[in-house]
Amino acid sequence: MSDDDFQTAFWSAKHALAVAAAAAYAEHGVYEGQQFILRCLWAEDGLAPGEVARRLGLATPTVTRATTRMEAAGLVRRAPHPTDRRLVCLHLTDRGRELEHRIEEAGAQLTERALAGFTAAERVAVLDALRRIERNLDRGTAQA
Repeated sequence: MSDDDFQTAFWSAKHALAVAAAAAYAEHGVYEGQQFILRCLWAEDGLAPGEVARRLGLATPTVTRATTRMEAAGLVRRAPHPTDRRLVCLHLTDRGRELEHRIEEAGAQLTERALAGFTAAERVAVLDALRRIERNLDRGTAQA
């Protein structure tokens, strides 16, 4: 493979980030992707799994499976929806709420590690490039 193979470079960086994130968050009993669900609930506790899924761009069953594990770990609890008996709402437990600052700090340290040696302008350029890639691929999905 050539050094300029975009997909290989992107996959390698994504894989390295996933491995480092898994290690950083596992120290707090939070596993792959759960930090994003927690962030949704820290911003607005009591969301239905479907709403969390919509905000994260995931399928509802993916969020439901993750929150089942999170419930078993004592991070969230399910409660009946106040107006729609078909739905449940996800609420943070005290433990889930207490993790906010530790998880955010772990995320900040991970970002610093990933972007070590990048100038402020390079950091902005990386974020801009990633957002453009996402838009390009989302647009392609919508056209397909």
